[in-house]
Amino acid sequence: MDESDQADGHTRAVSGGHIGADAPFDIGEENPIFGERHVDAGVRFNSKEEAAMNTRICAMAIIAALYAAILAESASAQPAAAYPSKPIRLIVPLAAGGPSDTMARTLAHKLTEVAGQNVIVDNRPGASGIIGTEIAAKSPPDGYTILLVSTAVSINPSLFRKLPYDTVKDLQAVSLLAGAPYILAVHPSLPVKTVKQLVTLAKARPGELNHASGGSGTGPHLGMEVFMQRAGIRVVHITYKGGGPAMNDFVAGQTQVYMANMITMFPQVKAGRSRALAVTSLKRSPAAPDIPTVSESGVPGFDEGGHHGIVAPAGVPKEIIAKLSRDIVTAMRSPEITKRLSVEGAEVIASTPGEYGAMIGRDIEKWAKVIRAAGIQPQ
Repeated sequence: MDESDQADGHTRAVSGGHIGADAPFDIGEENPIFGERHVDAGVRFNSKEEAAMNTRICAMAIIAALYAAILAESASAQPAAAYPSKPIRLIVPLAAGGPSDTMARTLAHKLTEVAGQNVIVDNRPGASGIIGTEIAAKSPPDGYTILLVSTAVSINPSLFRKLPYDTVKDLQAVSLLAGAPYILAVHPSLPVKTVKQLVTLAKARPGELNHASGGSGTGPHLGMEVFMQRAGIRVVHITYKGGGPAMNDFVAGQTQVYMANMITMFPQVKAGRSRALAVTSLKRSPAAPDIPTVSESGVPGFDEGGHHGIVAPAGVPKEIIAKLSRDIVTAMRSPEITKRLSVEGAEVIASTPGEYGAMIGRDIEKWAKVIRAAGIQPQ
């Protein structure tokens, strides 16, 4: 090769001529490994071997990146696979002995069996359930603290001006456990035996009748507000600090009308201390098939009732939420729980997280409208 060949060797290689053993390789020409032509970025290799080595390095880097991604995905799935590996705390934001506490302990017993770890009920009552809810909302989002909620989870955002948590942002739904209708009842001394007779009497004696509740803004109280709005009547509200005192005065004849949870009212009906006019579900309750519904008694489409569900702090990995929800559904649909709740007039629902979350969102909007229409001032 003469001086001209040596000087122009690189130029011929770039122009697409045959690449000799000693000719440099430019990334602007066809790559001998992949058979592709790359854009010239000004990087040149001294030989085919160097270019091939660079290609192998790039390929190894890509493989390493893919492997790292697979490991990361596997690592994220490991917590769900191992969950639960220690006891689960189930916070109940109400006092022991009530319907919510009973539901929590019923679930905890069976969920312990299904999940393979102890589920410990932790009662944290106070401030209409706000204290216990705040504790749960601010707990680590690891799936080891869950919260049993009632209808109040959708009512409190409109009933209180400022909550120490955001119901929508700080909590996430796990499963709607079960629901039960209320019973609209009157004291036996009141001369009415049907919903229509109650409405007629209330219209004939405006402001004279009264109704009890276990607290302003509770589910049964707002259910009664919906009934009055739909029926076009007004009955004076007498509020008590809890369902126990409210029931005591009602059976003693101090109050005349009471819409209460079926679990607490039905025993009074069977004992003759209360007269049931209707249940508040769309269908008659299997536990009390002889009691008509409000809907069939003159207020078409009326459908109110209480429910219990499980929520968790926001941020719990979706894989853990899914595992927890599946275990809860299995527990709630067991023959033992289904039979026990049906006797009390409740129906097992055992929903998915998405279904329960959508319901909470709808109910927050619904109760906001009811509270405004009733003139209830936020606390």
